[in-house]
Amino acid sequence: MSAPGAALLTRPPVTGGGGRGLAAQLLLALVSGGYAVGAALGWGSPEMAKIMGDFGLSAAGLLAAVSCYHYARAIDRRERPAWLMFAFSSLMGGLGNAVWGWYEVVLGQKVPEPSLADFAFLCFAPPAIVGLLVLAKRPVTRAGWVCLGLDSWLIGGSLLTLSWSLALANAARTAQSGAPGSVPRAALSLAYPLLDIALVSMVLVLHFRRSANNRSAVNTAIAALALTVLSDALFTSPLLNTTYSSGEILDAGWFAGSLLLAYAPWGARRPEPVPRPAPPRQDRPHSRPITGSLPALTPYLAAAVCTLGILYNVVDGRKVDRMVVFTGCTVVLALVIRQGIMLLDNIALTQELAQKENHFRSLVQGSSDVIMIAAPTGTLRYVSPAAAGVYGREAEELVGTELAALIHPDDLGQVVHEVRRFLAAPPAEEPTTRIECRFESGGGEWLNVESTVNRHQGGLILNSRDVTERVRLQAQLQHSAEHDPLTDLPNRALFTRRVRQALTGRRAGDHSTAVLFIDLDGFKAVNDTIGHQAGDELLVEAARRLQDAVRAGDTAARLGGDEFAALILGDGSRDRSARECQVHDIADRLRATLSQPYRIAGSEVRVAASIGVAFADPGITPSDLMRNADLAMYRAKAGGKDRVELYAPQMQAEVVRKAELAGRLRTALHEGEFALLHQPVVCLATGEVTAVAAQARWRSAQGILFTPAEFLRVAEHSEGGPAAGPDGSRTAELGRWLLEEAVEQAAERHRAGHDVPVAVRMTAQRLLDRSSPGSSVEALLTRHGLPSGSLVLELAASDPRVPFDELERRLTALHRLGVRIALDGFGSGYAAISALRRLPVDLLKLDRGLVEGVVESARLHKITAGLLRIANDLGMQSVADGVDLPEQLLALRAMGCTHGQGAAFSGPLDEYRLRRALVRGTFPVPGGTAQPALAGGSSGGSMVIRRGSNNETPVPPA
Repeated sequence: MSAPGAALLTRPPVTGGGGRGLAAQLLLALVSGGYAVGAALGWGSPEMAKIMGDFGLSAAGLLAAVSCYHYARAIDRRERPAWLMFAFSSLMGGLGNAVWGWYEVVLGQKVPEPSLADFAFLCFAPPAIVGLLVLAKRPVTRAGWVCLGLDSWLIGGSLLTLSWSLALANAARTAQSGAPGSVPRAALSLAYPLLDIALVSMVLVLHFRRSANNRSAVNTAIAALALTVLSDALFTSPLLNTTYSSGEILDAGWFAGSLLLAYAPWGARRPEPVPRPAPPRQDRPHSRPITGSLPALTPYLAAAVCTLGILYNVVDGRKVDRMVVFTGCTVVLALVIRQGIMLLDNIALTQELAQKENHFRSLVQGSSDVIMIAAPTGTLRYVSPAAAGVYGREAEELVGTELAALIHPDDLGQVVHEVRRFLAAPPAEEPTTRIECRFESGGGEWLNVESTVNRHQGGLILNSRDVTERVRLQAQLQHSAEHDPLTDLPNRALFTRRVRQALTGRRAGDHSTAVLFIDLDGFKAVNDTIGHQAGDELLVEAARRLQDAVRAGDTAARLGGDEFAALILGDGSRDRSARECQVHDIADRLRATLSQPYRIAGSEVRVAASIGVAFADPGITPSDLMRNADLAMYRAKAGGKDRVELYAPQMQAEVVRKAELAGRLRTALHEGEFALLHQPVVCLATGEVTAVAAQARWRSAQGILFTPAEFLRVAEHSEGGPAAGPDGSRTAELGRWLLEEAVEQAAERHRAGHDVPVAVRMTAQRLLDRSSPGSSVEALLTRHGLPSGSLVLELAASDPRVPFDELERRLTALHRLGVRIALDGFGSGYAAISALRRLPVDLLKLDRGLVEGVVESARLHKITAGLLRIANDLGMQSVADGVDLPEQLLALRAMGCTHGQGAAFSGPLDEYRLRRALVRGTFPVPGGTAQPALAGGSSGGSMVIRRGSNNETPVPPA
């Protein structure tokens, strides 16, 4: 295909009409033909001929009148008066034939001249003429109205001249002879042809000036009236006027004209196809010259007919009739006036055309778009001057060039296909189309060009503009929408789409495709220590390493934050174990690459990579595959970080179980399923209860009792991880509930006379949380009236990201109010020395892990003894958590531990049992009363804090 012109297709013609219309036409033809055959054969008898010639024509006229009348009532247009006139005209014709039959058939007399029938026949033409005038296209200017009148007179005058020369002159002379009855008879002889001439004139004028509305009905009505006028002309001619009798073949013309006029409205009611301008064909002229020139030739043809009438008189040697001379002169005068009007009209049209041409030429030449006209062969015939600025090529250089030679070869097939489709479509439905392709510029570059295409004489008009910058911007926007702005790796949306393509395309059956989720362990610390700018540099370097490490064809992406992903396309292997080993090796290589030191801001930074791997199992969806990889990655982080973990189905089951448990936990918080228990804190020397430690228990609706470690782990799970939901504050909500319940119950026991402190475990984040002032420590002490010395806050191991200075200020303020501070889990936290050095700590609570192995392990025995020595040297009391065996109690007491809690004394108690224990006041201790082995320890009794000179007196809350 060398040019779009070769893509032209022939549009099939629009077919219209249905079986009902064809049946009506056949019925009309059969009835008319049958009448003509009967008239030609004489109808079998003179009486039958008179009946059919008179009453048959009357019935046909009445049928036409009824049909036109009903059609006029059904329409709501300006043509309604025309069809009413046609109905009246047909009624007059039918009435005239009925009167004629009354005389001939009923009375058996000869029809008198003149008669009522003649009056009815004379009333046929005027309404028809008025109806034709209504249907004519109305001129829009005065000159148009003048031309319409002149055209009518030119046709009518010429016909009058010829008719007068042939027959009407004799009738006029007969009327002048003065014989009895000659004047009415001659007047009647003149009236018929004159009215017919007027009617013929209007038929011819309407043929060239008819309105486009309801063309089928109008054409049929014109044909019916023309057939009737022709029959009238034959009847009034000298050859048939003297020998005519009813029932002859001439009656068939009137009969067919009436039936055709009756059929016209019904033919118009058929659904017609919407007129659509067909595209011009190259193999035929744009229009028919003969048909198009007939309206212009009408005045000259009329003048020729008028000249023939005059020549007939001259050649025959007769004296030229004054009527002929007068009519001929008026026809010539009308022709001269008509030609003068046409000349002035042509001059005005020429000037207007020149102005429009100059206007459009200036628009085309001044347009920034390139306008090109292509011939049907594809050759450029015209190119606007804007081509020099848009394409870098002069318009003269492009004229005569094949359009196909300027289009990029990769786009040519698509352009030809679109041009073919466009030219084959109906112009009314699709007048234009838009094509975008690459166009060769003068410098040899390919420009993105958008063209609006229109049809033009079998070829094309292209309005083209350079959209290279727009296409480039769209490409940039598309790239930005699908890639991470920091690392330029594919983002989550593009990665998800590529995973979907890998699972649904030609690789749909390849189950060896794998997805890797990668998380950088320790990246948060990098941001917090050396800044976010350094963190961004680390992410860029990690992205570069990841991109270099994956294979060609695989996809590396950044999902957000420090999370990356990789899509490892399968190789079609059916050996699952071999494929798992291969992908595991790839993942381990990525882990090692990403875990190598980074040189950031002149210093060496280390992070590790935890990687989860999931394979495309049969029937898996892209979202499920990515979720599985995410679960495996979180399992790798939970298993110690800096490792690779393959997805296993039990991971999802565990997530579901934890999610269900977290859901029940949310319900439990709102429905009051938590219970507060207290475990006594006992003096190891005397067995006296010196404090109680508040502990929460959750008894679910299913009757399951969860320990703090279990439901706190569920709460932490609901705050983060692969199944994290909107419940990030669940642990904080539990902490607020525990503190408020503990303070409220301690205040009630204090009012009941049980003045023992309550110890509540809290995290550093909870202490620094100012989001709920009403649940702060100070507010709770004030609201419930608990003395500040009756509350011990056990500070749990804090997150290293918690600001230590702010924590120190907060604990100092509470300490000044009399709240005692215990360092929980002493011996396990990495920040214990810093806490002892900077925080106002009153108690050291040994970690349960130390207590459990203090008897069996000599190393733990020495560590525990050293920690207790530090506590005694600092003048602090000590509490051992998890003292379950008498041997542990004896060993701890020998080391100098002052207090303990655990099963060796009592488990957690509800409020009723706790008060009974407080009434009793002591628990038995093995070995009786003993003194601490290390100096400086408390001698027993209650958990009383010894203060040095630098300690302040507790101030109760205001």
